[in-house]
Amino acid sequence: MKRPLKHSGEFLIMGFLLLCAAISLITTALIIYVLFSESATFFQEVSLADFLLDTEWQPLFDPVSFGIWELVAGTVNVVFWALVMALPIGLGTAIYLSEYAAPRTRRFLKPILESLAGVPTVVYAYFAVNVITLEILRPVFGDGLPIFNGLSASAMLAVMILPTIASISEDAMASVPRDLREAAYGLGATRLEVAIRVVVPAALSGVMAAILLAVARAIGETMIVAIAAGSTPHLTLSPLESIQTMTGYMLQVGLGDAARGTIDYQSLFAVGAMLFLITLLFNVASHLFVSRFREEYE
Repeated sequence: MKRPLKHSGEFLIMGFLLLCAAISLITTALIIYVLFSESATFFQEVSLADFLLDTEWQPLFDPVSFGIWELVAGTVNVVFWALVMALPIGLGTAIYLSEYAAPRTRRFLKPILESLAGVPTVVYAYFAVNVITLEILRPVFGDGLPIFNGLSASAMLAVMILPTIASISEDAMASVPRDLREAAYGLGATRLEVAIRVVVPAALSGVMAAILLAVARAIGETMIVAIAAGSTPHLTLSPLESIQTMTGYMLQVGLGDAARGTIDYQSLFAVGAMLFLITLLFNVASHLFVSRFREEYE
C-alpha cells in the first residue's frame, strides 16, 4: 500500500521525476519520428524490395545500388568475431573472480578490468590500425592483409566488451547462494565442477544478460569499426577483408560525403532505421530469453 503524499516537497520531487520520465519518452518518440519520416523519403526513391533483396551497397558511385545486406554482413562479421574472442576470456575471468580469487585480489582486479570500459573508442581504433594490424596481424598473414580489416576491429571490440561480460557475469555468479556451493562440495564435487556445473547454470540469466548487453554495445559501436574495419562493403564473414558496417557508413555520410537532401543523405536514415529495428528485435528476444531462465533465490 502506497503512503499518501503529505508534504509539499514530496509533490515537487514527484513532479520533477515525472518530468524527467516524460522528457525521456518524448525524446525517444521524436528520435523515432525523425528516423522513420526521413526513411520514408528515402523509400520514395528506392523501393523496399531493392533495399532488402539487392546484395550490393554502392550509393556514392555509379551504378548506384542500395542493397543493405553488405552493411548488415559487415556488422555481423565484427560482432561475431568479437564474441568469439571476448566470450571465453570474459567468462573465464568471471569464474576466476567469483570462485577462485581471494577477496583482496577481487577488490584489486575488478576495478582495473572495469577501467577498460572508460578508454575512448577512438584510441582503440587507432591502436587496432597501428599495432594490431601492422605489428601483429601482418607478420602472421603477410602484407596482403588490408590495413583496414575486420579482424583488427573485432579484436578491439572484444577488448571493449570484455569488461561488460566479465563484470556483470561475476556479479551474477556472486549472487548465487552459498548453500548451492556447499551442497555440491558435500557431494564430493571439485571447485571446477562446482563453478561449471552449479554456479554458471544457476547464474545463467545474469550471464546471458551480460552477453546480450555486450552484443548490443558492439552493434552500436562506431569509431572502432569506422576507422579499423574500413569503408568497403563486402558480403562476407571473413575477418581478413576490408568491410563496412552500418554504423561505419552512417559516420561516413554524416561527415559530409553526401549533401543534405540528396538520396545519399537520406540513405543515412534508412540504414539507421534498419539498425534500430535489428537492435529492437534483438533486445526483445534477449528480454524474453532472460525472463525465461531467470532464477530467484531467497
